[in-house]
Amino acid sequence: MRRRVTAAVVGGGPAGIATALSLGRAGADVVLAAPPHRTEGQAPDNRTAALFAGSIELLKNVGAWETIAPQSAPITGIRVIDDTGALLRAPEVVFTASEVGLDVFGWNVPNGALVSGLLAAAAQPGSRVALHATQGVATVTPGAETISLTTREGDEFDAALVAGADGRNSLCRTAAGIETRTWRYEQAAIATSFYHTRPHRSISTEFHRPAGPFTTVPLPGLRSSLVWVERPDEAQRLAALSEADFRAILEERLQGLLGTVGEIGPRAVFPLSGLTAERFGLNRVALVGEAGHVIPPIGAQGLNLGFRDAATLADCVADALAQGRDPGGAATLDAYSARRKPDVSSRITTIDVLNRSLISDLVPVHLARGLGIVALKALGPLRRFAIREGLQPSRELPALLLPDGARLLAQRASPSHHSAA
Repeated sequence: MRRRVTAAVVGGGPAGIATALSLGRAGADVVLAAPPHRTEGQAPDNRTAALFAGSIELLKNVGAWETIAPQSAPITGIRVIDDTGALLRAPEVVFTASEVGLDVFGWNVPNGALVSGLLAAAAQPGSRVALHATQGVATVTPGAETISLTTREGDEFDAALVAGADGRNSLCRTAAGIETRTWRYEQAAIATSFYHTRPHRSISTEFHRPAGPFTTVPLPGLRSSLVWVERPDEAQRLAALSEADFRAILEERLQGLLGTVGEIGPRAVFPLSGLTAERFGLNRVALVGEAGHVIPPIGAQGLNLGFRDAATLADCVADALAQGRDPGGAATLDAYSARRKPDVSSRITTIDVLNRSLISDLVPVHLARGLGIVALKALGPLRRFAIREGLQPSRELPALLLPDGARLLAQRASPSHHSAA
């Protein structure tokens, strides 16, 4: 038996579930096709996501934040330390949320708690999201009026729109015929968490080192998450060390910042690469999260971009439904792609330039990066502009990234709202 829905979301990561919830708030009937959250014997996801204020508003607007918040930690400051050993060392700089009138920049959220909270919201009555557990989607077939999905178990769905949140090797992207540009870095990131004796004071610290950034982000209590970028061979070597040996090197890298390092969580290594889609919507497929863009873990941009994808797609679908247009048609997807392209392109360029400036051997490159940090430290207006742009783009934000966004999106989806406008 085939099932017909307004939208199908492929992918059960945070970006995919957030997209399903966002589309439900836009008035679409949604099926979320994804594997079960956890299977017996599966290793826990020890990664965390630093989510900025707009992403937290989205979680509030879809009814997920209340269950996620207790396991998360606020980020009120971001410290940057030049540890490159360059001839001209840039000064240490600390950006604070209060400089731009905020209580916090955002929150550091464990991935496990984030996914659990989003799934709990999707299971609530009124979410308009139907969870369909599957070991994977086997085929995605765009058509003139609908797009069809078949799961590995043989279940079939027809939808007006598919949101492909199925990662960097996206089946949905391939089915839509969307080209990508990809690149690799000679870097890999170690992700873990650890206890320490000195308080982090809700400040995230990013050491700029020759191999890449070494970043600690607050977790509740005397605990922080760690993203440690190294050359691939060195990352594998470090991750394989005994806990005692790893602790000794970690303490050395931290330069006493967090005191004595205690228990260290499981370590995982992720190779760094980049990807960007040539467009973000085509042939009834909208790309979300890493299906559309992959960037190094610098400046906490990755999942925040994915949440902006979700909220923007919800805006575009709400407009289409309110105006009686096809929510998966060319006009809807062209609007979505046009709105996402500038944000994604600017973040990819900025992060790529910063990352390559760290690993470059050229003295002028290090000089330019150091002068940039000096300017950010000394010039208040430039500093505040950089903070605001780092958190989210200054252009118009989608409804779900704003306070009271659920009501604003529902209003946007109303036919009377568009006729009045």
